[in-house]
Amino acid sequence: MTPGPHIVSDVMTHTVISVGRRASFKDIVTTLGEWKVSALPVTEGEGRVVGVVSEADLLPKEEFRDSDPDRFTQLRRLADLAKAGAVRAEDLMTAPALTVRADATLAEAARVMARRRVKRLPVVDANGLLEGIISRADLLKVFLRPDEDIADEVRSTVITHLFPAHAQPVEVTVTDGVVTLSGKIRNTSLVPVAARLVRAVEGVVDVEFDLRSAGIPGVVRQAP
Repeated sequence: MTPGPHIVSDVMTHTVISVGRRASFKDIVTTLGEWKVSALPVTEGEGRVVGVVSEADLLPKEEFRDSDPDRFTQLRRLADLAKAGAVRAEDLMTAPALTVRADATLAEAARVMARRRVKRLPVVDANGLLEGIISRADLLKVFLRPDEDIADEVRSTVITHLFPAHAQPVEVTVTDGVVTLSGKIRNTSLVPVAARLVRAVEGVVDVEFDLRSAGIPGVVRQAP
């Protein structure tokens, strides 16, 4: 992956299986099992995403298979009861589909997943055609970046701009994704700014400081 901000296309799964609107309940279950996934995009035409069908959409059929729900349950779970009687993807799927563009940042995708409480998002182009899928696990791939790649990006995007032309350059070391900045700086008020910028670098787990004021020897300034 190139220096950040990284985008969805950097980590998404490009090979993705989908089902059509008329796919049967059994076909959906079979496909989920064969591909070892918990949800499938539902497409029509040339691959336009119209919904997503997940294990959660299928479970009501088993839940209500041998029960006669009371009136309160019927009123409270109308959608689930409808899915319990459905046999095609178009009646089982959650629609409209919650999707993301391939050029969205990973932070944007993560916010959508967190706010809408979903585990994955179909990735679509400008016409809504399926290009791939991104999951929570894909978003975590950024934390597999080599420590030296992270260090190089911190040096080029943070240190050279915040602490330029220092007689003793601020040193950057990274261990297991934890960034440590050490050395002497003239303006300690920049430490909180450095903390925010370093944490914005993809793959950073945490940031620590061992910075001293060039004008006050021996005083260590630790970021909040």
